[in-house]
Amino acid sequence: MDGNEELKRIREKKLKELINRARKAEMKSTFPSEPIVLTDNSFNEVVKNQSLVVIDCWAPWCGPCNIVAPVIEELARDYRGKIVFGKLNVDDNRDTALRYQIMSIPTLLIFKNGKLADRIIGAMPRSLLEPKITRYL
Repeated sequence: MDGNEELKRIREKKLKELINRARKAEMKSTFPSEPIVLTDNSFNEVVKNQSLVVIDCWAPWCGPCNIVAPVIEELARDYRGKIVFGKLNVDDNRDTALRYQIMSIPTLLIFKNGKLADRIIGAMPRSLLEPKITRYL
């Protein structure tokens, strides 16, 4: 391979790297860095349009829900660009809670490519919760 071909190959490789980096930065900037508030009306749209969504089903009066909330906020910041986190108040959004048979809270619903992939029930520390969520990445 002569010098010109080698230089061309290096330029193409660098250009691809720059384009990939720009795409990742653009994607990350469009993802929220905190859980988004979901309603019966917005639920399907969010689940349908994101590849991985974790929805915290909660209520303001629920003690364990209030313990999990800061963990969900941390995860939303740390996994921005990879996972979209949402919060669904089950008292205010009974249709969705009934549709997904939320009987205990907190319940996390994990959607992968628009389909329910998993359900995590109960409060737990980040060290236990994070691997249960990130296995879907």
